[in-house]
Amino acid sequence: MASNPTVDLVYRIAVAVVGVLVLGVGIVLVPYPGPGWVVVFAGLGILASEFTWAHRLLKFARRYYERFMDWFSRQSLVVKGVGVLLTTAVVLATLWLLGTFSLAGGWFGLEWSWLASPL
Repeated sequence: MASNPTVDLVYRIAVAVVGVLVLGVGIVLVPYPGPGWVVVFAGLGILASEFTWAHRLLKFARRYYERFMDWFSRQSLVVKGVGVLLTTAVVLATLWLLGTFSLAGGWFGLEWSWLASPL
């Protein structure tokens, strides 16, 4: 591919687009239970296959993620509980903003106005 500049450019653009999309999905998934950080690191890994800056960012992010998780694992139940509460608040707020509560409430005949998204 490197011998043909056009093919190389198209390939690098495709890698960039796919990497940015995967990274974006990962960032959205971070506060939710599940593989948010895995998807972030996968997106950075895709970008790092072609871009040096992404490789440096991947190493930086992994190092600080591991440091944070080590720190968090040593914290008291109070700090861990606050982390769970903040995560829960973010999840509930985004579900409310996306109209999920209104949709689910409609399935059960609950037409309460506060379930509706303000958006």
